[in-house]
Amino acid sequence: MTTPFLWRSSPLYVSSKMTVPVPPESPSYSRRPGVLRCVVMIVAAAVVSCFCLQRAADSWIPSAAHVSPSLDYGGSPSSDALLVYYCRDRRIHTPRADQYPVWKIGSSWKRRECDSEEYSLERVLKDASMQDNSVILTTLNEAWAAPNSVIDLFLESFRIGVHTRHLLNHLVIVSLDGKAFSRCLAVHSHCFALVTEGIDFSREAYFMTPDYLKMMWRRIDFLRSVLEMGYNFLFTDADIMWFRDPFPHFHPDADFQIACDHFRGRSDDIGNRPNGGFKFVRSNNRSIEFYKFWYSSHETYPGLHDQDVLNKIKNDSFIREIGLKLRFLDTTYFGGFCEPSEDLYQVCTMHANCCIGLNSKLHDLRIMLEDWKTFLSSPPSLESYGWTVPQNCSLDSLRLDVNNQSPQG
Repeated sequence: MTTPFLWRSSPLYVSSKMTVPVPPESPSYSRRPGVLRCVVMIVAAAVVSCFCLQRAADSWIPSAAHVSPSLDYGGSPSSDALLVYYCRDRRIHTPRADQYPVWKIGSSWKRRECDSEEYSLERVLKDASMQDNSVILTTLNEAWAAPNSVIDLFLESFRIGVHTRHLLNHLVIVSLDGKAFSRCLAVHSHCFALVTEGIDFSREAYFMTPDYLKMMWRRIDFLRSVLEMGYNFLFTDADIMWFRDPFPHFHPDADFQIACDHFRGRSDDIGNRPNGGFKFVRSNNRSIEFYKFWYSSHETYPGLHDQDVLNKIKNDSFIREIGLKLRFLDTTYFGGFCEPSEDLYQVCTMHANCCIGLNSKLHDLRIMLEDWKTFLSSPPSLESYGWTVPQNCSLDSLRLDVNNQSPQG
């Protein structure tokens, strides 16, 4: 049995009945009053040390949290309670309710007054941030977190890309459920559990279903909070493969820049068709106000996901009023199955968009990585080499299945 890394110490006190053993009187002892003084100082030092250790343990805040059925203050089951999982050495430790502090965000009962989610997020972002306070973010649920699934292919692309491996040091995986969080701890250094009470994001979200829409809008609201904390972010879906460092290709004067399903040739053309799976946003008052407006617009356009709402509002007068500098990213560098990056000597990322079903997505992503490995090992003179995808994610299959209730990336 391993010893828990967080414990509660009993209060240290000294009883009036306790006595310190004193040696029999002797001339030699009475002539050495400094000995008693040393004993008192040692005991005092021990008391102070124990007190400091207890206070440090009490003020310790966990590095992540996870929604799970848990015990409330009285010990009875509570299905929507927030149970804090203490993390150490990438293992999740489930505390007993009567032994460790638990709390529920937004609840009236608390063992300890603190906001664990915000504190943990601040710490994770700080650990992962670049010198300019930029971080790379992706979200993950159980359906994409299984071994040999999307998350493994995503991380592999960083490792085999050109000057992309070091970017893993700045990647935060935002887990939407407990199993995804456990998997993140096993494969990556920077993990955060996004807490949403009463909603199960663990399953594969089917395109345009209520669960899918809730997940997309929860993501928009979360990204707004990251901006308010002063961090720039590059958000990327996990089904986007990274082949080159994208940062040199971002517009230096843009507040908000986003990839496209279809790019019309100019970065300022409002007619470009944006894709919310890849965007770089700088933290400032303009971007924060824009995210608030974007999120609130889902009430104006009920039943639409974030990408379709963005298409509705991208030419809104409010965006011009706040002075947001909006740019669209060229598919030459930031492509996808909708519009692939044809030149493998320039491509930075490729997105498995315009794709129905997780199995089809995994099939084509694996082929895409093999295409990239073949390209890297080929002689430079072989300029005609290109992608052999999409296959299962072809637009023909998308048109056949578009009326089915199937997941889409």
